[in-house]
Amino acid sequence: MKIETLKWVGNHLEVIDQRILPSTFTYISCWCALDVANAIKNMIIRGAPAIGIAAAYGIALEALRYENSTPSTFVAKLKIAFLVLGSSRPTAVNLSWALNRMELRWRGLSDNNNMKKIASELLSLAQELAASDVHINQRMGQIGAKLLPNVANVLTHCNAGALATVGYGTALGVLRSAVEMGKQISVVADETRPFLQGARLTAWEMVQEGIPCTLITDNMSGHLMSKGEIDAVVVGADRVAANGDVANKIGTYMVAVLSRRHKIPFYVACPLSTIDLSMPTGDDIPIEERGGDEVRGFGGSSWAAEGVRTRNPSFDITPAELVTALITENGVVLEPDEEKLKGLMTSEFH
Repeated sequence: MKIETLKWVGNHLEVIDQRILPSTFTYISCWCALDVANAIKNMIIRGAPAIGIAAAYGIALEALRYENSTPSTFVAKLKIAFLVLGSSRPTAVNLSWALNRMELRWRGLSDNNNMKKIASELLSLAQELAASDVHINQRMGQIGAKLLPNVANVLTHCNAGALATVGYGTALGVLRSAVEMGKQISVVADETRPFLQGARLTAWEMVQEGIPCTLITDNMSGHLMSKGEIDAVVVGADRVAANGDVANKIGTYMVAVLSRRHKIPFYVACPLSTIDLSMPTGDDIPIEERGGDEVRGFGGSSWAAEGVRTRNPSFDITPAELVTALITENGVVLEPDEEKLKGLMTSEFH
């Protein structure tokens, strides 16, 4: 099954509602920037690359919506759209990366009074970014797959698959590519509490493609590592700081520490758009705090004592020293640090 997380249909954007997978597979239509922002905020669409591309489409939607208005109205509405989308989620840097690309294209158009032309150009750029996302993921997959043994049990945390991107995936893209190369890969998926992206989304993707997958609770990974049942770990990222620190779904840091303890390679698959040289270290990356209801229960059920306080940081920081390598479309960066990442981003890395 080819998974299209988001797709342009006629004159609007459609996104898979990831809140209700795997029980129900359905698309939700977005007709304006606010629709896209709400879809991002409410986890209808999630995953750093997918968030970025969806935001790009959100700008295009708003431009198309007001292409017949006056120039002043058009400009005002687009400015609001950039603000609304830019504040939809704080941690994934792909969001600001995509919006910056869209704004540069808008500002670079010579005839800023031709709203139809601007809207057409912005839609074309969003579509280019979407197509590029799939190509980049496939490239990363081919590069990263070479790091894995011919026979391996690979642990992943959260969902960094097709559902977190336009298609193919980052971490799961590496595993897909390894299988396509003929390697015998079995996936071990952490359930990823409290929102269960591993249980609901990663497991679903693997089942759809017939790739062997075993679901475990988040607190089982150390036990399996101690028994020699994990050969490698591959995860995605929402932001990588200039020094190589990685922000990813809460629980990733724990997996990285366990991997180091058991001498298991810990790989992070991330496109260059996820690397943020403006953030010196992971301590500078904003960490989203979500509502306590996600911790107290799920899907309308609550299992916590009434009145208990909760914490719900959605991401954590894995220090660069625990990362065996970053897998990017430009190559593999072993033991990432500031110098290596600067070289990578300026195309000096080989």
